[in-house]
Amino acid sequence: MKLWMNALTKYLLGLVLVGALIFLPAGTLLFPNGWLFVGLLFGPMLVLGIVLLLKSPDLLKKRLNHKEKRSAQKGVTSLSALMFAAGFIVAGLDFRYGWSRVPLWGVIAAAAVLVASYALYAEVMRENAYLSRTVEVQKEQMVVDTGLYGVVRHPMYAVTLWLFLSIPVVLGSLWAVVCFVPYIPIIAVRILDEETLLTAELAGYAAYKKKVKWRLIPLIW
Repeated sequence: MKLWMNALTKYLLGLVLVGALIFLPAGTLLFPNGWLFVGLLFGPMLVLGIVLLLKSPDLLKKRLNHKEKRSAQKGVTSLSALMFAAGFIVAGLDFRYGWSRVPLWGVIAAAAVLVASYALYAEVMRENAYLSRTVEVQKEQMVVDTGLYGVVRHPMYAVTLWLFLSIPVVLGSLWAVVCFVPYIPIIAVRILDEETLLTAELAGYAAYKKKVKWRLIPLIW
């Protein structure tokens, strides 16, 4: 019950905060792209949360923990929060003042990418029971090298890259895209710091890096 209440509280707070950051700058609730995004983000999130609560409460508990201990990761978390806030606010202002326009086919394509990214996100969570929102090495943790982890070393971050970059397009704002582009160097810093920790403290990770060459995108990085 405590876990359920914690998850529900954070879900509702997130919904209210994101809604406020989008609709207040828009100056109206009649922002179709805003409602589309909220539905695409929080609908699957609710379903995934319920599944985790019923099937893997330990993993849900890990996902709710976001208190980073490493200084580099604290910086990454702060910059990510700033990026999201700026992106949502700019998207709302863009709708309000008509600074840019994304064609319907672009919004639909971005929505499809967002939904597909969420599906892959769920698959990564199914493959790796050690996933946490914080960078850490857990007790009895083992290296996962099958499935998507056999393609890139950080499939979760690869999925979030596509997911986050699709968000401003779903919101119909080209200017908001500029706000989300910094996620690329932000996630690169997170990955490099995380790999330093995993190589030093997780048995078998050094060998895994030799087996799976690419961190985020095959043939690129």
